[in-house]
Amino acid sequence: MGRLVIVSNRVAVPRRGEAAAAGGLAVALKDAFSSRGGLWFGWSGNVSENPPDVVRHARRGGVDYAVIDLSQEAYDGFYAGYANSALWPMFHFRLGLLSYDRDQAECYRAVNRRYAEKLMEMLRPDDTIWVHDYQMIPVGAELRAMGSRHRIGYFHHIPFPPWAVFSAMPGAEDLIRDLLAYDLVGVQTYRDLAGLADCMAQGTGMKMRAGGEVRFRGRRIRLRAFPIGIATDEFAAVAARSAAEPESQRLVTSLAGRALIIGAERLDYTKGLPERLKAFGALLHRFPEYRSKVTYLQVAARSREDVESYKDLKREIEHLAGCINGEYADADWTPVRYVGRAVPRDTLAGYYRAAQVGLVTPLRDGMNLVAKEYVAAQDPEDPGVLVLSRFAGAAEEMPEALPVNPLDAVGMAEALKTALCMPLGERRERHAAMLRRLRENTVGGWSKAFLDVLEGHDTAEAPPSRAAALAVFQAQLMARNASTSAVSSSEEMVGRQVADLSTARERRFL
Repeated sequence: MGRLVIVSNRVAVPRRGEAAAAGGLAVALKDAFSSRGGLWFGWSGNVSENPPDVVRHARRGGVDYAVIDLSQEAYDGFYAGYANSALWPMFHFRLGLLSYDRDQAECYRAVNRRYAEKLMEMLRPDDTIWVHDYQMIPVGAELRAMGSRHRIGYFHHIPFPPWAVFSAMPGAEDLIRDLLAYDLVGVQTYRDLAGLADCMAQGTGMKMRAGGEVRFRGRRIRLRAFPIGIATDEFAAVAARSAAEPESQRLVTSLAGRALIIGAERLDYTKGLPERLKAFGALLHRFPEYRSKVTYLQVAARSREDVESYKDLKREIEHLAGCINGEYADADWTPVRYVGRAVPRDTLAGYYRAAQVGLVTPLRDGMNLVAKEYVAAQDPEDPGVLVLSRFAGAAEEMPEALPVNPLDAVGMAEALKTALCMPLGERRERHAAMLRRLRENTVGGWSKAFLDVLEGHDTAEAPPSRAAALAVFQAQLMARNASTSAVSSSEEMVGRQVADLSTARERRFL
């Protein structure tokens, strides 16, 4: 078994003597690195006018880290520009927010070419290369152009739309052809797999063969869905421990017996934060019996503050929170508590455990691990209820959550009311079914499943086409529904999801 080489946009090198970061890819790849070691290569996070054209190396915990700096010009064009102003909105079905600039598109490719050039200098013949996410799509093609014959896989962490959306991006065909450089392209869900298959067929003219593959220049490119999980039992233990810590106890005490609804994610227009606040306002308006009985805590860590649309979003959220508090607050009750900064992961775990409702309502999301972490954090004897957007990738695996359309404020308010008054027996049953599934699909299993297929250790057949992908997804959901038939809303959730996937793609767009 050769060395594992990970390529991602951002690489956080742990300080000497410290463990790797507790979130993101660091957790997802911990098991893979621990069993075989490897190299993690990408951007250092540093930006300067004239950065040195060198790769800096460090070794921590059996992993070799290699990072490069970006110039301000490269950062503005590649990252803040094309990646986050064009690709990000397109992949999230938000074409109205797409801002395309050809110079930025060329900068995106130039930075990816530089990544590939620096990486080629460090590669060994038997390395396995795993490229991550939309910032790095052309890396595989650049490596092939430089003569690489390595096994190279790509995992797409965010949604993958069908061709009707994807084709709006100038140069869409080039982006799809870039994916043909990989031996394996992975996405989060079967819905995303259907979108990828549609883009492959219409963007390259090549249909899926049996086994979910495309043949290109004598190579086989596999297309698969690998839903990412979490370290379920580990997170549950952190939540139980954190619930007894002073930070969580202060929160519980401050509620004065009121129910808590919690939402927590970074500040991003894909997360449906304004829509969520409107839904909470609708709850207080339509169901006045909940006034002074429930508090909504929203944690929204600031991100991409140099992108104008994020500044606008921050202002909108602050305005909505202020309006709700101005309309409904009492001297001893503030309906909305808004925290616009990052909260430590362990502290959040304790907050999740204290919350009667987890509100996770993205307009579109590749997976959304907050939904999974909320379920894992609950006390199985007295669990809270997850209210989950139908457009989160996690909805495929969590039919026992209360499904909502984040564009329907009244529908979300009604779901919140249902969650707040749900009987204990039903809450336990829903939670047990979701927790069991989380334990079956762990983050370690995700990385192993991907690498097994990439390196040829897994010979299982994948869905050969969009239609087959949807059929497999439908069968899985029906099987899950049968196993949890006592949960009253599972059939409705399954029916909605399958109908959503089976209609013409124009009807599925936000």
